[in-house]
Amino acid sequence: MMSKTGGYILLITNIYFVRHANSSYTSDELNRPLSEKGLRDAKKATELLSNKNITYVISSPYKRAMQTVEGTASYFGLPVLLDEGFRERKIADSSVENFGEVILKYWGNFDFFLPGGETGYIAQERGVQSLKSVLNKYSGENIVIGTHGNIMVLIMNYYDKKI
Repeated sequence: MMSKTGGYILLITNIYFVRHANSSYTSDELNRPLSEKGLRDAKKATELLSNKNITYVISSPYKRAMQTVEGTASYFGLPVLLDEGFRERKIADSSVENFGEVILKYWGNFDFFLPGGETGYIAQERGVQSLKSVLNKYSGENIVIGTHGNIMVLIMNYYDKKI
C-alpha cells in the first residue's frame, strides 16, 4: 500500500492461534464439547485476548474449537467464521487403541498414515493454505484462529522446521 508521500506502509497482521481447551472425550470428533475445565479455560483465553483489539475470529468447525474462541468473538462483537482448513488432522477412519504409539509414528514420518488418515504433509498443506488465505484476505488485522494441536503445530512446522 502506498502512502500519500509515495512511501510504502507496512501492514502488520497479528495471528493468535488458540488451541482448543480441554474437551470431554467422545468418538464424535465434530461435536465433541469442552469439559467444565475447558469452559473455564476458554474464559481465561478470552481474558488474555481482551486487550488485543481482535478484528476477526476464525475457527475450525469442530465444536470444541468454536467453544474455545466464541467468548472472544462475543467480547469484540464479532461472528465466528468457520474454516475447514483449521480442523484437526484426521488420524484414521476408526478409533485408534494405541494412540500414543500411532501419533509418534505420524510425527516421525510425515508420509505415514493409517487407513482414512491424513499424512503430515497433506494436513500441513491444508492448514498452510487456509492460513495464507486468511493472511491475504485480512491483511493488517488482528485475528484469532481457533484450532487443534496437531494442525497448529503442522502449520508452524511449515515455517520453522524446529517446531
